Amino acid sequence: MKKRYEALMVLNTQGTEDSVKEIVDRLESEFEKEGAQIEQVQKMDKRPLAYTPHNIDSAYYVNFVFAADSDLIGRLQSKFKLDPIVHLQHYQKLSTKVEKITPE
Repeated sequence: MKKRYEALMVLNTQGTEDSVKEIVDRLESEFEKEGAQIEQVQKMDKRPLAYTPHNIDSAYYVNFVFAADSDLIGRLQSKFKLDPIVHLQHYQKLSTKVEKITPE
């Protein structure tokens, strides 16, 4: 059964010739190749980091909301760990959508 997840990706775009839109599109296609159904992509712009590892002062934040099987999360983490653009990644299970019933 597919569940809803949220993936926050922190992207190190320093020294890349690709635009942020191209990078986000590539990451979105990687999610879809693995079997995730993307519901929403939230581009949250470039923000400063709290600490500066590897001389990175700021990074681009992107949030993906998607539906997938629970075993897909481990595969995605392993895949994006090898990607030099993805600096940090965090996955969180979201609650299911519940429609409110209004009394008549």
